[in-house]
Amino acid sequence: MQVPGYPANEAERQKEVEKYQILDTLPTACYDSITSLMAHTFGSPISLVSILDRERNFLKSHHGVPFNEDPRDRSFCGHTIMQNNDILVIPDATQDERFADNPLVTEMGVRFYAGSPLINDKGFKIGALCIFDVEPKEISDYQEEALKNMAKQVMIVMEGNFQNHLLHKVQDELVQRNENLKKFASIVSHDLKSPISGITNIANILESNLAGKIDEETDEWLGLIQKSCFSLASYIDGILSFYQSDELLNSQKENVKAGTFFEELKFASTIEKDIHVTLNTELEEIKVNRGAVMQILMNLVTNGIKYNSSKERNIEVAITEKEGMYLFKVIDNGDGISERDGKSIFELFETSGKSDCNGEMGTGIGLSVVKKLVDKMDGEICFESEVGKGSQFHFTLPQ
Repeated sequence: MQVPGYPANEAERQKEVEKYQILDTLPTACYDSITSLMAHTFGSPISLVSILDRERNFLKSHHGVPFNEDPRDRSFCGHTIMQNNDILVIPDATQDERFADNPLVTEMGVRFYAGSPLINDKGFKIGALCIFDVEPKEISDYQEEALKNMAKQVMIVMEGNFQNHLLHKVQDELVQRNENLKKFASIVSHDLKSPISGITNIANILESNLAGKIDEETDEWLGLIQKSCFSLASYIDGILSFYQSDELLNSQKENVKAGTFFEELKFASTIEKDIHVTLNTELEEIKVNRGAVMQILMNLVTNGIKYNSSKERNIEVAITEKEGMYLFKVIDNGDGISERDGKSIFELFETSGKSDCNGEMGTGIGLSVVKKLVDKMDGEICFESEVGKGSQFHFTLPQ
């Protein structure tokens, strides 16, 4: 018996075999269907997907035999990967000096063999798709082409599974990274907000105790400290809100009375007399993720209030339904958004550089949270705006 040798690049080839994580795995329907088809095509009892490990053949699919591995030193497939041709055919093993005294021939009665190597995209021969029979036979050109093409299909399946494995690995890493960012944001928020609150309180005490005793410039400096602390606290809250927004999506949809929901929104977003927020809907009830939709509308309504120089700030919230979707509109008579600013309005940390009606600068976080929540709930969001006349934000959500 001629023992099959090892390729010159065996160490590298073995690494390629191991990267597919196919060794010692359970049978899989996609491979079993291929070996079943090949056995039928050749009219032979045995068809295998053979992966050549260091000292053995691991049979990922073993149609016609009860075992799933065999020693490599008596392997027909070991010879298949050592040749330069894309198929090895042994019409009668008893007449071939390489195999005549092979235990597979003398003990198991193998006579015919045909195998085509499994070649990956780097050119390494991972194993073979092969056919065995207990009768000598010749094969047709059609059968030969079928075996070679199906060997390529086996490799395509292996590559696809490998890419899926990499994708899942990347997804797991992204999930872990996002969790780490959430923890970081929470810790930073807590650790930063305490000293910011302390600075704000000191500034307030100084302003109160030194009222009438300090010059105008010093008073302005104290006001600047208070304003800066407020802006920084808002920025920290925004970052935390962005990373915590995914938690809102864990809630199930629930039936919500539209009027009651609107009153909650109105109460939470309006505290000044010159603000009028109205609801326009014929729907008595909507089925939504209450927390997520409230967060979206809160951001849109408060933006319509903050960036609004009108004497009377009017915000309309409209809710309709069509073709299995809810359509929400938030319409304001505010300052509007320029075409240049509108291009990046939903991007994280992007701002127009303009202050709101209270003189505060935006953080560029609120609308990115809105976009993130709408996207995650399989909705779409867009807007129309005219500078000096106001904006309309539209978003849809599946019912």
